[in-house]
Amino acid sequence: MSTRGVVFVHSSPTAVCPHVEWALSGVLGTRVSLEWSAQPVASGQMRAECSWSGPAGSGSALASALRAWSMLRFEVTEEPSPGMDGERFMHVPGLGMWHGRTSANGDVVLPEDQLRAVMAENGGTGLSRRLDQLLGTAWDDELESFRFAGDGAAVTWLNHRVG
Repeated sequence: MSTRGVVFVHSSPTAVCPHVEWALSGVLGTRVSLEWSAQPVASGQMRAECSWSGPAGSGSALASALRAWSMLRFEVTEEPSPGMDGERFMHVPGLGMWHGRTSANGDVVLPEDQLRAVMAENGGTGLSRRLDQLLGTAWDDELESFRFAGDGAAVTWLNHRVG
């Protein structure tokens, strides 16, 4: 089952950039060389992004590899594939990792069983806070200014397949 996605490294210290490329290379099985540019939202930080294609579940492997550097801000997306939901992973220092399922248009999908469990646990109190957690609201809020800082930045296209 093949799919594709994008890795967005929103902020990385310059010294960590080669490690990010090595981590991605290890998962993708080929040398990755990203086009890094300054991240104007965070002085001294760099940003880069790349597209990938490969078997379903590759997004999780990429996010796990990047998670080794807790100072990184990043997102990894994986498009839906037949029989599989899409996925989105976000990491922000201080918040850690967030993971959610996504629909074909990229919206976060909350399965019925999760919603029912949240309603039962919270009985109406704290429901909004818990739904914000499930939707990754704090991660989105933190990353929003970093996303716009990348408008017009170079994108690396990886012309190979994972696995």
